[in-house]
Amino acid sequence: MSSDTSIPTLPRTMRGEIAALLALGGPMALTQMVQFSIYTIDTVMIGRVGTESLAAAAIGGVVYFMLWMVGAGPVFSVTPMVSQALGTTIGDTARDARTDVRRSVRMTLWLIFGLIVPMLAILLATEPILLALGQDADVAKLASEYVIVLAPGLPFALGVMALRNFLAALNKTMVPLLLATITVGINAGLNALLIFGLFGFPELGLVGAGIASSISYIICFFLFAAYISLDREARVFEIFRNIFGFDRERFFEVMKLSWPISLTTIFEGALFNAAVLIMGLIGVRETAAYNVSLNVVAMSFMLPWGFSMAGAVRIGLAEGAADKIARRQAAQATLLISIGAMGILALFVAFMPDLIARAYMDVNNPENSATIALITLFLPLAAAFMIFDAAQVACNQLLRGLKDVTAPMVITGISYWVIGFPLCYGLALHTPLGALGVWYGLMAGLFAAFIGLGIRLWRQLQVPPRPPELLDPSEPLLQ
Repeated sequence: MSSDTSIPTLPRTMRGEIAALLALGGPMALTQMVQFSIYTIDTVMIGRVGTESLAAAAIGGVVYFMLWMVGAGPVFSVTPMVSQALGTTIGDTARDARTDVRRSVRMTLWLIFGLIVPMLAILLATEPILLALGQDADVAKLASEYVIVLAPGLPFALGVMALRNFLAALNKTMVPLLLATITVGINAGLNALLIFGLFGFPELGLVGAGIASSISYIICFFLFAAYISLDREARVFEIFRNIFGFDRERFFEVMKLSWPISLTTIFEGALFNAAVLIMGLIGVRETAAYNVSLNVVAMSFMLPWGFSMAGAVRIGLAEGAADKIARRQAAQATLLISIGAMGILALFVAFMPDLIARAYMDVNNPENSATIALITLFLPLAAAFMIFDAAQVACNQLLRGLKDVTAPMVITGISYWVIGFPLCYGLALHTPLGALGVWYGLMAGLFAAFIGLGIRLWRQLQVPPRPPELLDPSEPLLQ
């Protein structure tokens, strides 16, 4: 395994590390943007149906993405577990890591698909949950119908991300980008058929968008599984061999690493979802405008997120190889590229809000004029916190690459719910700022997270990496 060209190298110069990160992170960032464009395409097409459908998609997404964030823990645990295992194949103490990698990925999939039943139970209760939170009854009903048809695709969407993270650790990013692009094309075609009822298909509106997304995720998962089974370098890990065999020890290792990541993701994502609910208390137009603005920000976020996930792979390899210099270089390169990429996008969002709003809403419909005006008001504020968002996600992913997940969980909990949420709620509902107050609260939470996580990362980089653990020679090659 130490001579396997699929395993990334550890350059000795900063220039070499930047080149390695760009080579790995560029396709990963594009893949993130392509995959997220499913939501963007849905939002654009739903926006043509009407403001109520757009608001329902935003409100329903609150419940759906809360469950997605629970599953994000196992998904993101793949990166440090696989990359650190592969890192031990580098250097004089190199060992065969196939068994270790295979066990981790297999039990991650077990954990993801094991969440199906509780996830479905919660999604079926979407309407009463939203009504209890004070949302409009018609919007809550439509949102419930939307998330119920989204539900079957959720574990497959998470499974795709887990498999993609495994492939990224092998430096395999171009084919996943191609598969993600194919999936987006399938989703757009199904959207046209099922939302608008083209070519004799039923005109289902928002529900049609949910059905199209679920079908697309399921197809994408099996495309990834087929690629892993056929690729010369990926198939040697035999990820799907004995897939129904339960590995108790590794399952609980994945759970131990996953739950703080899930909580960290929930702390952040729930703040943005809570902002949707606060907007819902203000008005339907504010909710629709927030949905569009957040979609723009989230789409932009995919670029630094992709580079930061690549950074987690790079720093995980360095940690597994016990290489202090490579670990520090990976952190510096990740922060530089992630913040720089987001800065460029933030300029576009700040200075082109009207153009962006017109892409999402029908400007010829007079009923949309108030929503469009709110979007152009929200976007410059959203652009202002995008830099902090890029910085905090880079620090967070780098800490995950080091398997440091508990302290970041505490830091994000305080940043988003002790600082961010009270400001969102108070400024929006108890000051003249109104809906704008939500954006100021979000900005404050992200800034606090960046400072806290940045300090934590700096301290972790001062601690010597753990020496590689040699494989027990009595352990079989593959389990």
